[in-house]
Amino acid sequence: MANKEYGADTIKILDGLEAVRKRPGMYIGSTDKRGMHHLVWEIVDNAIDEAINGHGNKITVIINKTGSITVKDEGRGVPTEMHESGKSTPEVVYTVLHAGGKFESEGYKVSGGLHGVGSSVVNALSKWMKVTICRKGKVYEISFKDGGKVDKPLKEIGTTRSTGTTVEFYPDPEIFGNNKFSYTTICERMQESAFLINGLTMEVIDEEDDKRAEFKYDNGLVSFIEYINENKSPLHKVVQFSGEKQGIYVDIAMQYTDTYNENILSFVNNVKTIDGGSHEVGFKTALTKVFNEHLKSSGQLKGKESIEGSDTREGLSAVISLRIPEDILQFEGQTKGKLGTPQARSVVESLVYEKLSFFLDENKEASSAIMDKTIKSKIAREAARKARSEARAGKGKDKKEKVLLGKLTPAQSKDYMKNELFIVEGNSAGGTAKSGRDKKHQAILPLRGKIINCEKSTVADLFKNEEINTIVHAINAGIGNEFEPYDSNYGKVIIMTDADDDGAHIQVLLLTFFYRYMRPLIERGMLYIAMPPLYLVKYGKDKKYLNTNEELNEFKNTFKGNYTVQRYKGLGEMNADQLWETTMDPETRNLIRVSIEDSILAEKRVTVLMGDDAEIRKEWIEENVEFTLEDDYKGGK
Repeated sequence: MANKEYGADTIKILDGLEAVRKRPGMYIGSTDKRGMHHLVWEIVDNAIDEAINGHGNKITVIINKTGSITVKDEGRGVPTEMHESGKSTPEVVYTVLHAGGKFESEGYKVSGGLHGVGSSVVNALSKWMKVTICRKGKVYEISFKDGGKVDKPLKEIGTTRSTGTTVEFYPDPEIFGNNKFSYTTICERMQESAFLINGLTMEVIDEEDDKRAEFKYDNGLVSFIEYINENKSPLHKVVQFSGEKQGIYVDIAMQYTDTYNENILSFVNNVKTIDGGSHEVGFKTALTKVFNEHLKSSGQLKGKESIEGSDTREGLSAVISLRIPEDILQFEGQTKGKLGTPQARSVVESLVYEKLSFFLDENKEASSAIMDKTIKSKIAREAARKARSEARAGKGKDKKEKVLLGKLTPAQSKDYMKNELFIVEGNSAGGTAKSGRDKKHQAILPLRGKIINCEKSTVADLFKNEEINTIVHAINAGIGNEFEPYDSNYGKVIIMTDADDDGAHIQVLLLTFFYRYMRPLIERGMLYIAMPPLYLVKYGKDKKYLNTNEELNEFKNTFKGNYTVQRYKGLGEMNADQLWETTMDPETRNLIRVSIEDSILAEKRVTVLMGDDAEIRKEWIEENVEFTLEDDYKGGK
């Protein structure tokens, strides 16, 4: 097919812009801080699409002092000719939903943006937007206000030797409140994009706090793996291989460390496929096949012995990046979280099988370290499976009951998915929770001692900890690679601790354990954090529970009259009926569902904040945590 020039006739309108302001969550997920940052990603993704297709090698994001944000690229510039609709092409691109050059394969060979939806959605949710276009020697400007209404139509304002598009917008406070853009959040996202596109410079400037960062990598995937594993002990140097088949370009980097968790990150046209898809299936299939062949040829596996996929991925960090032409690109679902293109599986599987087999044959020292780890993983998996089978068959029952004796107060119902396990801090709170619970569906497990920090512990040390063993036996769904979330005795596991520093510490220790050893519990949305109130305010015959210091201050500022304030220092200070109505009653309680939004950041945070390196942890805290001298509590009237 002839390469057609990117112009007004490559912009196709599929639908009008409707109801974005009424239902913003349908387009950007939420209207909180996360949703507001999503607006930035939409504009940045358009700039990245230009870079992917060979137009421009620098993208700049500026957090302005006014609260607006600017995204500048060095691409071709949005076409400025009149569109077939009778409007200027930039007006169409920024005001009409489903308008963009990505619907026409001549405009973009590969694309990761939302097919032209992004720009108009950002405009619809902004108080104002200004677009400056440098194209074919001229500079043009168009501006919008009040959610996409044209303020000043497209106008030529000068000449230039540069090309590119600059978009500045101010998110509408009526939709997003007083949320502010986060320099750290934007830097993390821009760095990830720089990893994926060799030679692309991503610059972030915070004018308000006078900060600046620049990310550029000549061998991005290798740098990406080194970044992910920088606080771990690798078993070998990063392995990278790439190739192209059936029009699909594949780039993969991987490295094993002495840890026990796998980190496989996949991208298609620079879009993260958080739910995997055909390319990940191909990668994992090839890995298992190569390892089995290698171990059998070396005599480490005999007869019908074999290893399973989970054995080959223990301690593995891998990044899989594909470029797929628009005409064969298929995603499953609206969120583009899962790749559906069937060809991708065979292409990735063939490439990984060929390249990895060669690497293992040619690098004996690295191969030996990886295979030894794989065999140890197989032995540990089989031992865990045997212990689990014995437990189900009744063997070892006395030991299990001894661990749980006097601790777990079980739920009466056998309808496991409706049952809830409350992991409670301390015996006092445990006693209150037992008295106030719904006996049919709620079980109580009080922790009598401090849970071990599993990030600093060996697996052997972990299973010597009585509290860990108690949790594992209570949930009864295995641990590590053997964990099966739907075998759990509970549809919800709820962490319920005091609203103080010790309670927060116990929360973090438990979350680290669940993340490392029962991660599918989080991925299936089965892990929660309870939200007990911090204060009880009484005024006359009425009362009100408040969860934060901010809520208390707001009450003080607005309530006219006498009142008393009781601060709950611990769950044990609450009566059973109070704990039930505020924290345990499904009809009135507030729970936080634990989720993993970004697997890279989650891995980095756990490693940094819970690991052995105190200096790295100190640096992160100093940069990201604000400390104040304000008193937590000032008494009421």
